[in-house]
Amino acid sequence: NLVRGFADADVINTPIKLTNMNDATSKLGNAADWASFTLCEAFAQHFEVQGAGPIFVVNGLDPSTHKKSEKTTTSVTVSNKRAEIKSSTIILDSFAIEDKVEGVDYELSYNFASGTAVIKFITEVSSPVTVSYDEVDPSLVEASEIIGSASDGVYTGIRALELLYQKYNAVLDILAAPGWSDKPAVYAAMCGAVTKLNGHWDGIVNADIPVEGNDTIEKANAWKDANGYDSERSKVYWPMAIDGSGRKFHLSTIATAKMLVVDSANEDIPFETISNKGVTAAKQYFGEGATNQGFDQNNANTLNEHGITTLCFWAGRWVLWGSHTAAYAFNGSNDPRATFDVNIRMLMYITNMFQLDHGTEIDMPMTIAMKETILVAERGRLDMLLGMGALIGEPVVEFTEGENPTSNLVNGDFVWHFDVTNTPPFKSGTARVTYTDDGFKAYFTE
Repeated sequence: NLVRGFADADVINTPIKLTNMNDATSKLGNAADWASFTLCEAFAQHFEVQGAGPIFVVNGLDPSTHKKSEKTTTSVTVSNKRAEIKSSTIILDSFAIEDKVEGVDYELSYNFASGTAVIKFITEVSSPVTVSYDEVDPSLVEASEIIGSASDGVYTGIRALELLYQKYNAVLDILAAPGWSDKPAVYAAMCGAVTKLNGHWDGIVNADIPVEGNDTIEKANAWKDANGYDSERSKVYWPMAIDGSGRKFHLSTIATAKMLVVDSANEDIPFETISNKGVTAAKQYFGEGATNQGFDQNNANTLNEHGITTLCFWAGRWVLWGSHTAAYAFNGSNDPRATFDVNIRMLMYITNMFQLDHGTEIDMPMTIAMKETILVAERGRLDMLLGMGALIGEPVVEFTEGENPTSNLVNGDFVWHFDVTNTPPFKSGTARVTYTDDGFKAYFTE
């Protein structure tokens, strides 16, 4: 609504690439009211706090439909041929002054630093002046619109992520929706989106447990269980964080930016968890009016046992704490493949890269030489991952007769089988110290 010409800018229900804060502001605007404009929280964490990008976002707010039914009419004071209106909901394209023409009598712009629409008069004008404009109403955006749909080539909400690969040649790796992922229907749609998107690509979801109504560890654990936040393709977070300026961040937002930072430091290979990584925070946040004063690492571990990643103070800093996926349960029947976030992300990395590297070879003649070329290339990748510490043991890729029966080969279907063990995180360390009397012998030795 703060972007001029938004209707023709292709910024609604489609993936948009953003590289920095100026890029985000010019394409989508910005506001301090993160509860209403949820993407702005991601802008701040990625570009101001962690410097993590680029990112791709889908904006579901359409100012032409998500707006108040009546126009706002107000009187503004003009001083030195200048007037300001403090508002983050004003639809700039709808702004009008009676008997005045924009570009002839006045110029209209927006100051994102102060959150004000700025009117500069070109011609003389008497103060005050009466202005009118439409206002967006973000509360009109429904969860069903965030989930979205796809019909006859028209995509909305999460379903618009199906356009990401063809628009940007980018593969969805991490998906977050601050302010929305704590709604079970949205969470389910997110987990569905990162499962073979476009029939190919795998990713992970960062989702939140709501703090409102869940202001204790016991309530958070119970809410996760009751609402089925247990997909192995997700990490679930609780509570929120407050920084030194009083800004409240969802941990999913912080974690998503941190994943980009950590992955980037490892050549974009996701074998290092974000757990125990320092973040910009001043304390834990449990919701408006909550009496919870916070918890330590020991209590944070009780959240980890339920597959919840959290925030705690450790080693002189605030850190994300928890390396498990949401599917993990202490003393439960856990699939080791999805015990840790790095386990499942490394498997996704290998399958995604296999398709990216060999997709152009589809429908070429599958000669014996091509079969061997693919084997050699994938063995080379495994050796590289082993050498950098992303895998351990003796990773193997094979093309076997048992997995490639003639009935498959005659249809052009070929299988390469990978056996890999990713490097586990150093989850805990124990020092066992034993007292002994042997030291007293030192008194009697020459």
